[in-house]
Amino acid sequence: HVHVHMLYMCILNCIVAPLCYVSERTDRLLTIFTAMYTRYFCHLHSISSNSEGILGLCCLFERLLVSRSPLLFQHLKKIRAEPLFLVFKWLVWAFVGFLDSSQVLLLWDRVIGFNSLDILAVLAVAILEFRATNLFRATSLSEAEAMLQDIKCLKVMPLVQQTLFT
Repeated sequence: HVHVHMLYMCILNCIVAPLCYVSERTDRLLTIFTAMYTRYFCHLHSISSNSEGILGLCCLFERLLVSRSPLLFQHLKKIRAEPLFLVFKWLVWAFVGFLDSSQVLLLWDRVIGFNSLDILAVLAVAILEFRATNLFRATSLSEAEAMLQDIKCLKVMPLVQQTLFT
């Protein structure tokens, strides 16, 4: 029971970290974090039938990947690299720790702008498509994971725009 609370505190600390770039004032930071978490991020950390929840986001990710890149989806399944397994951590953490903090904030700005977490699934698909050439060479889950290990250098907006507008 204690470990669950420790994990939850770790998640909260990681999610609040990028917001430290937004304000140096603790009171403002707490207000921003509370608003963001209660409106958006709490849905990433609980199982529910709410379409805004993590399950709905996972379904959206898979639907987008299958419709946009069916061959990539099939290839990953063939090598037993479940696409959702590859990106789930990105979704749950809202890309914190995986992208540069400035890119996380740009992504979160779009979450607020669209008033939806769906952009997280769009970005996850965009990253797989961006790395598709390499992923098609993968012959195992571990190889596919290695190809997606370092995404810190990626720029969010060109990837999202490419996915949304093509």
